[in-house]
Amino acid sequence: MAKAKTAKAAYRCSECGWQTSKWVGRCGECQTWGTVTEAASATPARVVSAGPVSTPAKPIGQVDVQNAQTRPTGLDELDRVLGGGIVPGAVLLLAGEPGIGKSTLLLEVAALASTPPEIPRNAPAKRVLYVTGEESAEQVRLRADRVGAITDHLYLAAETELSAVLGHVDTVEPALLVVDSIQTIGTSEVDGAPGGVTQIREVAANLIRIAKERGITVVLVGHVTKDGAIAGPRLLEHLVDVVLYFEGDRHSRLRMIRAVKNRYGPTDELGCFDLSEVGIVGLPDPSGLFLTRREEPVPGTCVTVTLEGRRPLVAEVQALVAKSHLPSPRRATSGLDTSRVAMVLAVLAQRCKISMHEQDVYVSTVGGVRLAETSVDLALGLAVAGSTVEQALSSSLIALGEVGLAGEVRVVPGVQRRLAEAARLGFKHAVVPRGSLELADGSPLKRADPQLSSYEGMKVMEVDSLQQALQVAFTAP
Repeated sequence: MAKAKTAKAAYRCSECGWQTSKWVGRCGECQTWGTVTEAASATPARVVSAGPVSTPAKPIGQVDVQNAQTRPTGLDELDRVLGGGIVPGAVLLLAGEPGIGKSTLLLEVAALASTPPEIPRNAPAKRVLYVTGEESAEQVRLRADRVGAITDHLYLAAETELSAVLGHVDTVEPALLVVDSIQTIGTSEVDGAPGGVTQIREVAANLIRIAKERGITVVLVGHVTKDGAIAGPRLLEHLVDVVLYFEGDRHSRLRMIRAVKNRYGPTDELGCFDLSEVGIVGLPDPSGLFLTRREEPVPGTCVTVTLEGRRPLVAEVQALVAKSHLPSPRRATSGLDTSRVAMVLAVLAQRCKISMHEQDVYVSTVGGVRLAETSVDLALGLAVAGSTVEQALSSSLIALGEVGLAGEVRVVPGVQRRLAEAARLGFKHAVVPRGSLELADGSPLKRADPQLSSYEGMKVMEVDSLQQALQVAFTAP
């Protein structure tokens, strides 16, 4: 008689659900270490009978949305990213590197939310509860004194136990709850140390539950890993309503916030802030921070316009090409994608016959801004070529376009919006890919010279290739 086959034990990743027949230390799907555990044996699905409902179903047109209207935070740049403000009952996750200014930003948001200027004096004030798990209450008070975030309706608690946090919520009854950070809050109801996958999942689920039941806006601060991803289970980003990233160079005062998930607004907006010793303020016009003002043009510099969300930012790319004394010439980049820089250097060498095989190349951006858009390729190529041949571009010229491996220059989205921003800042000439100045229906704008057109008072030169761009850029007045 044939023996019955023994079912092999199945193992499952607790973060993404990936399954395997044997235990491994690293998940084969999400590449997370230590999350693969033995799964419980499969049991037949239980039949669940109908039970009482919390609220009756109604036609969607009869659902009252008055309580879900956005409310301004008092920081215009943050409201821009959120789509108008915060929504009662929403759960926001703010992540960023250590020391980037997350706590300072949220402390000011908490102070402004507790004393909004649009509420009449006779109206009841809205309470805000700030829970800190990383610092003591005295440390947060010192920061509040420095940034001017002292109000009568801003309550502060230093707790690391979830039950204590929920107790403070019952006592204070806040309209806004800030938890800094979720990795430091734990509960004794489940196993594991605070910050672990199981603990974060349990804490987040309870905070989201009270946010939806009581209409409290909850802001969670999250840590990031060395790769820049939010620490903890990926499920956390799925559960919350809004995911925000707070970015910036810690050696610079410029800070940027962007939304990668937003159920109540856009995800293509960018907010800019200036972080100083006295607090954080919004920068409605940050373009001037990424430019170098000089009397005479310098070889190896070129200005471009990048789109961060729907906001155009004018930024300067700088390149320095110098004789190398090393067997392998050095390639150093700052603020630009290394692979894109290597590709543009190869196109310059192969298609434009600008050799740099015996020279070091250093490429950087001004102001610590990171330019990851492909529209920077053309400005990068002009800057490197200018430094190689020791010829400066006009200080009133900008360049934008994507460079392909065949040396062609491709059209990038939003060219007219970029040119309008450059014209506002006083630039007079632009080098763009051919076909950039077309109307919405595809018909070209009227122009006297097929090689030269005017837009927003700028002289626009359209090119087909990087080699042609070099010719027209270095001959522009």
